Amino acid sequence: MAAEWQRAVGKAREATGFTGEDIPRTVDAIGAALRLDHRGEFYTELGTLADAGRFEAFLNHWWTQALADSATEEKARTAAIDFADATVSLYARASGGPTSTQAQIDAIVAGAEAS
Repeated sequence: MAAEWQRAVGKAREATGFTGEDIPRTVDAIGAALRLDHRGEFYTELGTLADAGRFEAFLNHWWTQALADSATEEKARTAAIDFADATVSLYARASGGPTSTQAQIDAIVAGAEAS
């Protein structure tokens, strides 16, 4: 799975031209990259996850947030979010998983039914 993720990151960088910070999609790296006001919510959600399916959506959501938090200006933040959306979509397709919009991923992480 790690190799599929790295291929998705590379393809998304190429497609979007994103040159921002590379944040590994791991709990430790995401937690460290989040702004302090997001970090508590991240670890609280992590403690409530009950199954592996939700963990993937959790990582996708918070990895996107970590990229956005690492951006220093609005234009860079928008580019980071576009890059994250492309990466998550490419990874989902490559790993045979369902493709979801960010709104659907947010709903899954929040425990709501995604439409």
